[in-house]
Order: sequence, then C-alpha cells, then structure tokens
Amino acid sequence: MSLVPLEIKWGKTKFKLDFDPDKGVDGLRSQLQKETGVPCERMKIMAKSKGLWKGVLGDGFDMSTINFGAAQAKSKGDLQLLLMGSATQLAKPKTKTVFLEDLPPEEIAKVQEPSGLVNMGNTCYLNSVVQCLRTIEPFRQGLIQNTPAAMNPSGGSNNQNVLFLATLRDLYNSLDRTADPVSPGAFVTVTKMTFPAFSQTGAQGQPMQQDAEEFYSGLLTLAAQETKDLSSLKATDEELKGAINIADAIFGMVMEETLTCDETLSGDNAEPPVIKNDLHRKLVCNIQGGHGTTTNVTHIYEGIQLGLEGKIEKNSQLLGRNATWTRRQRLARLPPVLVVQFGRFYWKETPDSEDHAGVKCKIMKKVAFSSTLDVYDFCSDSVRKNLKQSRDEAAAEEEERIKKKLDGEVNEIDKDVKMTDVNDGEGKSGESDELKAALALSLVTPAVGPGLPSNFQGHYELFAVVTHKGRDADGGHYMGWVKASSTSNIKTRKIADTDVLNEDWFVFNDDEVSPCKTEDILKLQGGGDYDMSYLNFYRAKK
Repeated sequence: MSLVPLEIKWGKTKFKLDFDPDKGVDGLRSQLQKETGVPCERMKIMAKSKGLWKGVLGDGFDMSTINFGAAQAKSKGDLQLLLMGSATQLAKPKTKTVFLEDLPPEEIAKVQEPSGLVNMGNTCYLNSVVQCLRTIEPFRQGLIQNTPAAMNPSGGSNNQNVLFLATLRDLYNSLDRTADPVSPGAFVTVTKMTFPAFSQTGAQGQPMQQDAEEFYSGLLTLAAQETKDLSSLKATDEELKGAINIADAIFGMVMEETLTCDETLSGDNAEPPVIKNDLHRKLVCNIQGGHGTTTNVTHIYEGIQLGLEGKIEKNSQLLGRNATWTRRQRLARLPPVLVVQFGRFYWKETPDSEDHAGVKCKIMKKVAFSSTLDVYDFCSDSVRKNLKQSRDEAAAEEEERIKKKLDGEVNEIDKDVKMTDVNDGEGKSGESDELKAALALSLVTPAVGPGLPSNFQGHYELFAVVTHKGRDADGGHYMGWVKASSTSNIKTRKIADTDVLNEDWFVFNDDEVSPCKTEDILKLQGGGDYDMSYLNFYRAKK
C-alpha cells in the first residue's frame, strides 16, 4: 500500500508525516514517538478525519479495514489525527544542530543583528545615511552593476565619483560579511576627497560635524551621474520611462511648478502662468512656515503641503517690474522611494554681531508623522486621476469581496454553475457592468512613476529614519533607524488602540545596534532634547 500523508495535532503543535498502513498501529506509534518523544504506551491517537476509526486507536486495530484513498478524497487533503500524551524523552531533531561559533562570519551576519559602523570622528552624519540606504536592494545592486570590481584606493586616473561609489559598494559588502562593527575609514577618506567641504576641522584640528541631508544629496547627485546601467532594476522600458540612472529611477520625482502673478488683472490682460518641470530627490516638510504664513505645522502632512506652496518675487513682463507671484508645486511623477526632509535647520542673520553675519539654528518643535504617507493631495491632476482610478478599482474589488461573503457563496458547485452562465451560447455575460468597466480601466491605467505598478494607489510606508539630537545645528548627534527585513514575532501586535502594526526595527548608534519597535519610531517627533526625525525614508506600498 502506498504512503498516506497525515497531519498530526499534538497540543499547540502541528506537524506532518507519511505513514505506511502496512506497518499497522505499532508502526504509526513508533513514527510518532520519534517525532514527539511521547512513549508508545502513553499515546492516545484519535482520528479527526472521517472514514478512519472511532474513538481512541486500539492495540489490535486492523489498518487494512480502512479505505485510505476514499478517506483522503472526503477530507480533500491530508488525513488529520489528534495525538494526546506527554513526552518523556527528547524528540529526534529534524536537522543537525549547528552552533553559532562554528559558522563562517558571513553566515553569522545573516542570523544576528546587523552590524554597525565605527565613528571615525564626527562621522555619525555619514554612518546614519549609509545604514538607511543599505536596506534599499535596487540601489545596492545598481552600485554593483555600475562600478568596476576593483578600484585604485589612491584615486589615480580613475574617476573620483566612481571611486566614491565603488568604496560605498565595498563598505556594504563588508557589513554583510560580519556581525562585528565595521570601520568605514576608506569610505570616509574618499568622501572627504570627493566633497572637500566635509573635510573641515575645528579650532583644535578635530573633524567638524556635517549635515546628514547634505551628504545624502551629494551621494545621490554622484550616483545620478555615474549609474546609467539600469539592468539591475529588472524593470521594463515602459516602467522605467523617464528614468536615465539608478538614483533617479529609485528616488527621483518630477515636480510640476506653476507660477501665477498676483498683481496683474484677470482675463485676457492677465500675465500668463509660468509652468515648468524639475527633478527632485526629496520632499521638504516646512515646519517653520514663512513670511505671512499663519499655519502652525504639527504634522508632516501640513509641512509638506506648506513646502509645496508659497510666494516669491519675480519679474513681470506685463508690469515691467518685479511683482509677487504665487508658487504651487505638485508631483507629476512618483518614485519607488520617497524621502522627506524636515526643515529643522535654518540660517538666522545677526547684523549686530561683529564675529559673524549669521548663525545656523535648529527648530525643536514637535512634528508628528505616521508609519504610512498618502501623497494623493500632493500630486498633479493627471497623477491624481490615475491614483483615483486605482483606488476606485480596489474599492470595487473589496466591495465585491464583502458582498460575496455576505451572500454566502459556499460551495464549488455553485461557482461552477456561475462560470458556465458567463457564456451560455446566447451571447449573455455573467459580468456586471461595474466589473467590465473596472477591467477596461485596469488595462489602460498608466504607471505614475518608474518601477511603480499600474495599480499603485499613492500610499508609502516608512522603513528608515535619520534623526538628529541636540540643540546645536553644527553639532549634536545623528542616528539611523531601519525597519527589520522580517519580524521576529509570529503574529505582530498592534500599537495600543490603533491599527498600526508594532513591527521590529533597529537603531544604529554608530557601532552600537539595538532592537526597537514601530512605537519607538513614532516618538521621534521632536519637541525636546530627544532624537527627532530629520530624514524620513518611505517606500511604495505594493
């Protein structure tokens, strides 16, 4: 007789095994003892599937009296048994035990907390950004695809920009191969060669603190110049339309800016609006406001909205002089990864000072953000139209699913009849007009950005944060906070009375790496001397 697949429930544990009925009751008990450690004499085995035996399996039961094939057909899957009994011996291990100290360093790195980066002297601005970008696999693959396997560390005749990116690639490889902190010495050296401003020193010759956002922007500017090979993105030409390098394919967004003159007459005599498109690699959350602004920004949504609008002074050809114009920006192309900078630092002029013309100040106010970001209201009319189409389609599908559940479509026979009714030979259709309309729309919906699906709805999820702590804009401390690639919890719990999952994260305090949760991330709002968000990294929700 052929082997019979069984599913065994033992307490809170479920496991499967293949049973040979020819071996009888003793054979089944022997297999279960090896799996669980429960002695045969203490076992009580009951059948949950129909067509087997009733009650507890007895010692003299004849397995040949059971038609296992018919029983499997009735259960539509593995036959289910219930095992009761306490283990008095260790079960046979399913796999060979491997001790952590016996693994090579690269294997240890895969199972332990990710490795940190040593601070080489006020290099926390660099360490935090590198850790946040590390989790973006298409970016890392782009570095591999677009940089030579070996580079001359001294630069030589090699392109300095390529050397910078190749050293970053090698740093990531080093982080992957060990669980111990990694020294970014070579990358820091090349960074200072590539960006001389980052090599500034203080009065005692110590390295000066630099701005994490300036490092992020400089890094992506070089990546945009040197990463022209897009094959690592594994996307179609249509999906990559408008993207000519790795940096802009991942982070680039097209901003549609409309300038309208406030001082000219309306109608035929009005100054025509000025419309232009520019490429950006981040959004700015304006938390300070501006001249004539009364908005008190308390949430990232308000700050982004404020940052996309404002007043500027510009020449008016109609008036023959400078005039006040209203600036309105909207996203005309969305990126797979959306970066938001909180405008916490600003320049304050000090005309009464003899030592300096101004100082760089920090805004400490509290600005809340959530684990998701909806960009619908920040988009151009054409992008919003496509997003709405996708949202309406998803809502219709959800409504249809709920309707079917409420109607109780319970058996396969009913489903088969409905499928037959779709085309009954008389030109009738089982599809509703709403469903046909949704299908037609889904075929023509264009993607709203490179690498984004045609049904993208404009929702992004937070996966990394760079924070700054301290009141001094030219000092303080940066840290990186990165969402874990997989959660350690079998079932992730939600935060308090919300629907937000309290997932696993890591905080990178240079070489020290510690676990944390989503609820810890959402506290990085500012308002005091605690770490506060400066760069938020969001990825498109599929």
